[in-house]
Parts: sequence; C-alpha cells; structure tokens
Amino acid sequence: MNKFTTVCCLLLFVIGCSSASKQSTSTDQTAQVAVPQFDSDSSFLYVKSQCDFGPRVPNSKAHDACADYLVSKMEAFGAKVIRQKADLKGYDGTILKSTNIIASYKPELKERILLCAHWDCRPWCDQDKDPANHHKPVMGANDAASGVGVLMEVARQLNKQQPAVGVDIIFLDSEDYGTPEFYQGTHDEDSWCLGTQYWAKNPHVKGYKARFGILLDMVGAPGAVFYKEQESLNFAPSIVDKVWNKAREYGFTSNFVDGTGGAITDDHIYVNRLAGIPCIDIIHFDPHSQTGFGSYWHTTHDTMDNVDKQTLLVVGQTLLGVIYGEK
Repeated sequence: MNKFTTVCCLLLFVIGCSSASKQSTSTDQTAQVAVPQFDSDSSFLYVKSQCDFGPRVPNSKAHDACADYLVSKMEAFGAKVIRQKADLKGYDGTILKSTNIIASYKPELKERILLCAHWDCRPWCDQDKDPANHHKPVMGANDAASGVGVLMEVARQLNKQQPAVGVDIIFLDSEDYGTPEFYQGTHDEDSWCLGTQYWAKNPHVKGYKARFGILLDMVGAPGAVFYKEQESLNFAPSIVDKVWNKAREYGFTSNFVDGTGGAITDDHIYVNRLAGIPCIDIIHFDPHSQTGFGSYWHTTHDTMDNVDKQTLLVVGQTLLGVIYGEK
C-alpha cells in the first residue's frame, strides 16, 4: 500500500493488549446469534505458512505455490473458490501474471458482505535504511500475510457455523507493485492495487453487490493501533462506526482508537470508486512515524517478528462479531 497522504489528528495513547477473556464466548445482542471464538494460534500459523513460501512476488515460483496453498485451504474450509487470472501491466510495463482468489459462502444469497486483503508481496524494500536492500523483495509477514491469515481463520469459522448473510472473501493480487521510491519517472497512484482495479471492473459475478466491504491491511503487529482511516470515513462512515463499536463492545479500545488517522491509497479506494461498494480499511497507523506505518514497512524487517497473536485475535474477533451481527 502507498503512504498515508494526510494526518488529520495525532493522539497520545498507551498501547495495551486486551485479554482474551474480554471477548470470550460472546453473544451478539443485535442478531441473537452466537459469535464463534477466533483462534489466534490458527491464524498465526496461516500467516507463517505464507511466509514459508518466501516473498510472494508476482511472476515468482513462491507466488504460484502460495496461490495453490490459499485455494486448497479455502476449498477445505467449504468455500466456493474462483481463481480470477489476469495479465496486469505494472508501472514499468512488466506484465504481472496475477490471480485474485475469491472464496464465497452461501453464493446463492443476494445479501452479502465483502472481506478482502492483498496476498502479494512488494518486489522492493524501497523504504529500507540500507540502499543495498532497495531491490530485494519484502517478506510481507505483516504487509499483508497478516490480513490473509485473519481471513483464513474467519473462513474456517464460517465453515463451522454459517452466518445469516453470504460472505465473499477475496485475496487480492498485485497490490504492492506500486511505483518504488527510487523510480525517477512519474509516480502514479493507480500503479497500486492492480488486482483490485481489475476485479472492480470485472467482478466474479455480473452486477456483484455487497452491503459493505472491509479491507484488512497490516493487522498483525504487536500493539498495533487502528485509527479511523480518512477515506473510509469519507466513503463509508456508518461501516467505520459499526466496526469500531463492535471492537469497543469487546473491550478492544486500546487497538481500535476513537480518532481519525490519515488517508491512504489502498484497495478499498477502488472497491468504493469502481465497484460502488462502501468499503473501509482496517490498517495499522503510527502517527509518530514519517510514513504513518511501522519502521519495518517495505523493508527487509517485515518478518514474523512483527506478527503478534493478540493483535490477530483483536482484529479477527471484531470481524466475526460484525459478520454474525448481520441479519
């Protein structure tokens, strides 16, 4: 994903981890449906399994192998899975053999929720302090294997207990091939999120619609803090409120902060603009860093050391609470 472009407010806060006991065996009072328990150990394993392939850069063997892994797991979790393949052109003219992986539950229902995360890795550590690393690929443990790992555990729970609405989980490809910092030519916002732009123009179901969408990006760091992203507030303020209220209900206010963060070019922008689906971005925001992200972002340090089970639990349980609260 691209840099945060504006910072709307800076808050002082103490990062704290909510205990699992605050969200154990909860019942959603709105829909009177039992909410499954998110298993952070399982989610952590899914994140690690992706990293075990190496950087999942388009046109690489690791990318192809991970795609097969994701498809097989989602099929094992009872989803109807579609591989949406496309040849997408990068900022430098490189043709990226891309695959959006779409896993659907209750595909016959018109009332649907969209959940998504990108699964590819950035080919360049262009934010690394050592210029010698700028042309090395990013391992992408937090950006964005963490989001995929959360959604895989959500999928496993959906297979065990179906919610009242249909759910589509999309692992989006070629998100992180955006113009690198070292490039001397034009930096185009639309060089990012290529897989999402393709899907939004060519949905897997003709005329596809969803009540709302939720994007996960960098949701695994220890003590990660999620501010209300500005573009999410612009496009879908009621969905932001829905998610943050659910997090508050579970006692996760140390992570889901009641404050506005920055505006970011991420997959949700194109889901909103091109697909017309109100979509928000749950993304870690560090108001004290120059980029708005952690120091490991787009560097050689984006490894499993930056993925924490408690953070995965906070995000995953909040997401399950939202899903099972829909009628």
